[in-house]
Amino acid sequence: MTFERPLLLLTLLAVPLAVALYVLAERRRMRYAIRFTNLDVLASVTGDRYRRRFVPLALFLLALAALCIGMARPQHTTLVPRDRATVILVIDVSRSMQAKDVKPSRIGAAAAAVRTFLNRVPDRLQVGLIAFAGDPAVANPPTTNHDLVRKSLDTIEWFPSFGGTAIGDALAAAVKLGQQAVSGESGNLAAATAAAPNTQTRGLVSILFLSDGAQTRGDLEPLAGADLAKEAGIPVYTVALGTPDGTLDFGAGGGGFQGGAAPFGGRRVPVPPDPDTLRAIASRTGGEFFAAQSAKSLQSAYGKLGSSLGRKPGNSEITYVFLLSAAILLVAAGLLSALWSPRLP
Repeated sequence: MTFERPLLLLTLLAVPLAVALYVLAERRRMRYAIRFTNLDVLASVTGDRYRRRFVPLALFLLALAALCIGMARPQHTTLVPRDRATVILVIDVSRSMQAKDVKPSRIGAAAAAVRTFLNRVPDRLQVGLIAFAGDPAVANPPTTNHDLVRKSLDTIEWFPSFGGTAIGDALAAAVKLGQQAVSGESGNLAAATAAAPNTQTRGLVSILFLSDGAQTRGDLEPLAGADLAKEAGIPVYTVALGTPDGTLDFGAGGGGFQGGAAPFGGRRVPVPPDPDTLRAIASRTGGEFFAAQSAKSLQSAYGKLGSSLGRKPGNSEITYVFLLSAAILLVAAGLLSALWSPRLP
């Protein structure tokens, strides 16, 4: 805890001064009790009645100390919203995301986790959404209207899921979108791979990247896309979704191609995640890697990131805590003092 006006902590010297004044007053009271040996008076200064007289005093001293600390404007270090911050959410919507090893399905669990993320982030954080399979597509440009992002999530399962998994191209598109959000420019994501390093994004843009498989398509390799993010100063937080034994049924009724013959003849195809690649992307860009093999672990990862991304360490004033404590203590001291004070016959 730090203080905006630390010199005002010297007012805490009022606490020992109050104790000294109380001791002097008690000595005068005891001399009076000995001179006038009234049994009722003597009884009031001995035993339990005497000891509990110190409770209101202790509460008063605590209230005085709290007021003195409050005058020094105490602050504690916490995460505060960062101005102009942007998070680009990148979600794999390739066919393997229809696997049900994560309930209700990988894509369904991903959409639910993103909603949890949106509930945790600061209101003024810009959030963009990219869906990708063989090619990246902007589902929602960066905006502080998080309801628009939620509406985009409702239709993300219907984005084109064919063409493989282009992790590197999706990373490049996210970098370009983040640069545009910070600079206020707009452009065609087709030029994403040519994006030049942009120091304006450093510390202002983060990418939250979710995929459930290895790269099978794209112009850029995953680590080449990671290098673009690193050059732009954009950390990439990666989530590998799915279990090692995850499978997908291709063919009629199995979540495969609609119409025509299934290319896998209706076989069950393994669709394990690729944690090694996603871990390397996070490590290279200064982000963090999460392995999510269940909807619960995925929710936990997105909840944690929602509480940290778009924020920076800062001081938050907590003067009100000490002032409220002092008020409660003073009221309690007054009530107890009135309740326990000796009554005149």
